Amino acid sequence: MFIHIVGGGPSEHLPSLASYDGEHVRWIGVDRGTKTLLEAGIRPIKAFGDFDSMTTEEIILLQKTLDDLDIWPAEKDKTDMEIALDWAVQQEADKIRIFGATGGRLDHLFGNVQLLIKYAGKPIEMIDRQNIVTVHLPGTYTVFYDERYRYVSYIPISNDIKGMTLDGFKYPLTNSHIFRGSTLCISNELIQSSGTFSFSKGILMMIRSSDVGTI
Repeated sequence: MFIHIVGGGPSEHLPSLASYDGEHVRWIGVDRGTKTLLEAGIRPIKAFGDFDSMTTEEIILLQKTLDDLDIWPAEKDKTDMEIALDWAVQQEADKIRIFGATGGRLDHLFGNVQLLIKYAGKPIEMIDRQNIVTVHLPGTYTVFYDERYRYVSYIPISNDIKGMTLDGFKYPLTNSHIFRGSTLCISNELIQSSGTFSFSKGILMMIRSSDVGTI
């Protein structure tokens, strides 16, 4: 099972949601992202939020259309996206993808990145038209070449990353010590069909990017 969550970020940053649909996909709406899903012809199984960005008429329509609309008060200790992601993680899905979490307000963007860090090591991706973001705990990981996301960058989240090794990349590394604030691992590229990255200590973010929007 795959759980795909759609937030209320600007639609111009969204990839084609239909290209991520499938038999084993369960869609979740977050606030205005629920309307985005319905406009794309996708019916979410569940929706979360205070829906303060929507009109009363739009909320009434959602209540009539959806079987499971979880409405929260506007004043709460978690964002709508965090509430949705907490629920999704509890479902133990094979992968969780988050859309509509970038663009627009920077506080929402950094808050959503913090959610990836909260669940570091879980199979969660944050995706927009130009980027795929994941957060990793120590281990060895395989990365496959994808022309849509040519550039691969690594950003230390913890104070330092120990034992950083990149194999199969244009700019390889062997057992390197990378400190937070370093730009050493920005904008690398695979030089073969796949490569690996590994590290022994720390929390590491990987961002796969393109110069222009993908489908």
